[in-house]
Amino acid sequence: MTRSGNGTLPEDIEVMHGRFRRYLSLTKPLPMDRKRFLLTSLATGALAFFAKGERLVFPLTKGYKVASGETRNGEHFKMKGVTANTLDMKVGRADTDGGMAVFEQIGQSPNGGPPLHIHPGQDEFFHVLEGEYRFQVGDQRLMGAAGDTIFLPRGVAHAFIQLTEHARMLVVYQPAGDMEGFFRETTTWTAPPAKEEVARVFAAHGMEVVGPPLRPE
Repeated sequence: MTRSGNGTLPEDIEVMHGRFRRYLSLTKPLPMDRKRFLLTSLATGALAFFAKGERLVFPLTKGYKVASGETRNGEHFKMKGVTANTLDMKVGRADTDGGMAVFEQIGQSPNGGPPLHIHPGQDEFFHVLEGEYRFQVGDQRLMGAAGDTIFLPRGVAHAFIQLTEHARMLVVYQPAGDMEGFFRETTTWTAPPAKEEVARVFAAHGMEVVGPPLRPE
């Protein structure tokens, strides 16, 4: 890890250093040797953290607006393979310190949907904005139409199928996980992926494929 041209620590380390100094200023004064030790330890640990390519993420302190049809990160994730849907990120993991991610899913896969899968560490819910879907959540069969909300607990196998020509849903993941990375990777396929490749990509982003997609009735 190198310092910037003016000899200062990288921005994220400076943030940590400044916050810790403010904390110390509000607490009982420490002996100089102990304060120096704590500050040195903080800087050393931070350098090791960033040397691994990591980056601190702090929740925002101000609100923001993402206009209709726009995305938080400037990308429209046009999936290829799992579905043909487009995912627009509205709230990202960087906005919530990993606590939540929100996407608008523009359904372009009539009679199609993802394979039956599990999110071991994420709760998920869908709020249907347009069209109709059928969900499988464990052994439950749930129908979703405009205005309906479907909750999918973590660790429960689930899938959905789009029943109408056009459909849209708001999809929320809590915590955020790496869904942004997952959707981005699915845009890179140039041919329909094999089942093994689909399972690999799901697993690489914290999910497990446990069955085939739902079929039309």
